[in-house]
Amino acid sequence: MSQLQELRQQIDDFMSHHPQSPLTRDQQKAFEGLDYYDENPDLAFVVHVERFPASEPLIVMETSTGDRRPYRRWGRFSVVVDGEAGQLTIYSDPHGDDFFLPFRDATSGKETYGAGRYMDNHRPGLRQITDNQIEIDFNFVYNPYCAYNERFSCPLPPVENWLKIPIRAGEKKFK
Repeated sequence: MSQLQELRQQIDDFMSHHPQSPLTRDQQKAFEGLDYYDENPDLAFVVHVERFPASEPLIVMETSTGDRRPYRRWGRFSVVVDGEAGQLTIYSDPHGDDFFLPFRDATSGKETYGAGRYMDNHRPGLRQITDNQIEIDFNFVYNPYCAYNERFSCPLPPVENWLKIPIRAGEKKFK
């Protein structure tokens, strides 16, 4: 079993049984597993990151519940998917320790959660290799908890991370 398949199985188990699952009890009873795109090795990249200066001021991301959270713009990278180029910004916590990549793409609201999907360095798929190099595997993209339950407050991807290209990888829209 691949690392991706194993993680997906662990997530389905967490969602259906764990007391900290974002699903309500009724949702957990009916839960049959999350829906994913098939693994696509063409959506895994090692990319050069254009780093932002450490002195760059914090930005504030709005959340799904109207809250506001501070982040630092850490770096920007480009990818080419099915012949189309896109550019994304990686954010970090204010101290620069944790990476966060929220984005929307051409599948948002149709095939995937409308408000966007996430990657971070606490799951496989987003890993710093050197100061200016990141390994990114979109097969590990996941939905924020607010995709399952509106009581959660989730950062909304800034407009600079709204891709016009489709990223058909990772988690699909929750049914």
